Amino acid sequence: MGKYDGMSAVITGGSSGFGLATARLLVDGGARVLITGRDQARLDTAREQLGDNAIAVSSDAASARDIDALADLVKAELGTIDALFANAGINGFAPFEATSEELYDQLLTTNAKGPYFTVQKLAPLLADGGAVVITTSVANVKGIPMLSAYAASKAALRSMTRSLAQELLPRNIRVNAVSPGPIDTGILEKSMPKEAAEQTKAQMAAANPMLRLGTPDEVARAMAFLAFDATYTTGAELVVDGGGSQL
Repeated sequence: MGKYDGMSAVITGGSSGFGLATARLLVDGGARVLITGRDQARLDTAREQLGDNAIAVSSDAASARDIDALADLVKAELGTIDALFANAGINGFAPFEATSEELYDQLLTTNAKGPYFTVQKLAPLLADGGAVVITTSVANVKGIPMLSAYAASKAALRSMTRSLAQELLPRNIRVNAVSPGPIDTGILEKSMPKEAAEQTKAQMAAANPMLRLGTPDEVARAMAFLAFDATYTTGAELVVDGGGSQL
């Protein structure tokens, strides 16, 4: 028997990175998992990789209409769920003096407003005793240049984790956050030339106390732990960053 036999979960932003790694971990353990994403090609690839216990749904975490539709679909496909991973989010780099209102709104809408209403709409489908895991970032506690608006969106999520944990306590639903640091998700290779990506990763590894980048699987194990094993933990944030924000 698998560790997650009989369990069901929803992972927003589950077609790549941490979300896909978490979906794979849960599916391999016997769970049924519904993942969302905005890129249909990535969703199709993820669905093929994950197999028959996965459902892949095109859904934009920044769209109230899509969130409402997602809740209806989850109810129809899975009924009651055991865990919700509010993981969808975007990055945005700009110096403070050049951050546009458009970029600010995009980051706060996708990274803060989207998860808030995703949890609100899907919480009624969580089984009593279920769990919510929210993806924050070490940027919410560190002053990192070029990321002021992004960091603000993730700090909002850290605060929401505490508030929602308190409000969902009557149903014994735990709400926690995982805070990833420098993780090798492959995104750098997609956004810059290969040589520049390798140089950037080497610099990030050298600046980390553990002298390496983390892996999506390491974040996935932390997310699954919060969802299913940390049964006496709520309102907390588990940092997965090689000690970068702690040492």
